[in-house]
Amino acid sequence: MKKARCFVSINQLYEIFYHYLWVSPRKIAFGDHGVKPRGGHAALRGAGMNQNYMNYFIITYGCQMNHSDSEKITTRLQSMGYKPAANAQAANLIVINACSVRQSAIHRVYGKVENYKHKKIIIAGCVLPKDKKQLLEKKVGFWHPDEYFCLPATPKNNFSAQVPIMTGCNNFCTYCVVPFTRGEEKSRPTKEIIAEIKKLLKNGAKEITLLGQNVNSYRDNSNMNSSSVAPAKEDAAINFPKLLKIINALPGNFWLNFLTSHPKDMSDELIETAAKCQKVTPYIHLPIQSGDDEILQKMNRHYSVTHYKNLIKKIRLAFKKYRPAFVPQSGTSADKQAFSPIAISTDVIVGFPGETKRQFQNTAKIMCELKFDMAYLSRYSLRHGNAAAKLKDNVTPKEKRRRETILNDILTKTVSNNNKQYLGQEVFVLIREIKNGFAFGKTATFKTVRILNKNLKPGDLIRVTITKTLAWGLGGTIN
Repeated sequence: MKKARCFVSINQLYEIFYHYLWVSPRKIAFGDHGVKPRGGHAALRGAGMNQNYMNYFIITYGCQMNHSDSEKITTRLQSMGYKPAANAQAANLIVINACSVRQSAIHRVYGKVENYKHKKIIIAGCVLPKDKKQLLEKKVGFWHPDEYFCLPATPKNNFSAQVPIMTGCNNFCTYCVVPFTRGEEKSRPTKEIIAEIKKLLKNGAKEITLLGQNVNSYRDNSNMNSSSVAPAKEDAAINFPKLLKIINALPGNFWLNFLTSHPKDMSDELIETAAKCQKVTPYIHLPIQSGDDEILQKMNRHYSVTHYKNLIKKIRLAFKKYRPAFVPQSGTSADKQAFSPIAISTDVIVGFPGETKRQFQNTAKIMCELKFDMAYLSRYSLRHGNAAAKLKDNVTPKEKRRRETILNDILTKTVSNNNKQYLGQEVFVLIREIKNGFAFGKTATFKTVRILNKNLKPGDLIRVTITKTLAWGLGGTIN
């Protein structure tokens, strides 16, 4: 795996942007290879951008990685002298942080380009070559993720921060386009990650989310033994479990999350570390994608359903061993067994090419058996350029919708039952939003909680007793 190394300080950004993108064809240092400009300032200069009207608006589609990247794009734009606009209509420059994972997402990009065709437009994020070729005909510029991955973020708030630790992917799942849009895996140096997190904590962060297409495969091969962030007398290479331990040891009261994990790389070491590190939240997102072995093989996922089920069992047992348990306050005496509050979410694709009704039923069976706290369901979408595009997309849109509805019904029932275990429990809630007289926040297990607002503000971490449970949320009172 290549290492993403940044040699640019924030004080040098404007000068480098000016000379690199406006004047010079030289490369930005990024690991051991260069990244050539893909539009950048040159696109703005060619479009005749007036320095007196340099304001921007960012439109973001896709995953949390894209939303995190938009904070880095903000840094880039502001370092170039741009100011944020209140909305797209008031902006001279529109930056669309695109997602090519589904055709519907890229259709929305085309729609925005058409809507704002009289403005200057930059396309960032994940864009397939075919889509890029068509968008170039619209006279837009392009920024590749490598061009801003190493930049510091400009967070939207000071209490919850997303910290990318790696980018790209080497797995080549047949339905996915990430390897073709973001390239191979590149891990950030541990020193940079720790320095960024320390700064965020100093500025009041109470929640840190580590991001990557596959955080489990993070690896920094720098010689860390001489560094203060490295555990003494350990292998110089820092893998993901070691990174979690280093961050967990930082002073302060904060939550530590991570997204996304791949089942083939979810090691026993990682499970044990996540359960032992008390700052790591008891919430694991582990995509299964399908509950059928044949479909998983066609997806090139490199694990079986049995392997995945064993992982879920190991995760739940580890958190039961190392985390304090709750005793449900509702139900019969037989139901009131202590449980460790570990929430597990997943991703599922319905209607993958060739998926039979029997194979879909295997997925539905797994959904019932594993009792997920959340599942992000999606219908298979043909994307030209990946391996699955060579397969016949023979599941009708109507059948895909039907299968999605079945899984959603299973999920609703499961989540409703899982949430009942929280009734009467005291939990910490991180407030995220104040709206219509209520405060809305998240538990460490990523459950949404609504409480009456009593002089609360976003970023408050409070104790709440859960008094009401619903399928998709909890209600509570402040202790």
